[in-house]
Amino acid sequence: MVCIVGPALSALDQGFEVYVITDACGDVSDEAHERAIERIVQAGARPMTSLQYLLELQRDWARTETYDATTSLARTFGGAYGIGVAYAKTMLGPHASEAGKAA
Repeated sequence: MVCIVGPALSALDQGFEVYVITDACGDVSDEAHERAIERIVQAGARPMTSLQYLLELQRDWARTETYDATTSLARTFGGAYGIGVAYAKTMLGPHASEAGKAA
C-alpha cells in the first residue's frame, strides 16, 4: 500500500479527485493496509472496491456491448454479488439481459 499512498497524496495536493480501489492493493499486513487506507481517506481520497468500480463503469445494464463482459467479471470475482448474477441468469435464462427492457 505504501506504493499508492505517495502518489495518492501528491495527486490530492495537486487538486485531483482521487479514488483508491482498496481491495486491489495490499501491504505487509492487514494492519498496515488499514492504516494506509485511513491515511489517504483522511487526506481526502475516496475508497471504493473493484466491484463498485466495475459496476460504475457499466452504469446502465442496457449497454449491451459491455453487458456480457461485466456480468462475467461479476460472476467470477464479485463474491455474493456474483452469485446473485449467476442465479438471476439461471432463473431468467438466455434472455436475462433483456429483463429490464420495456415490452
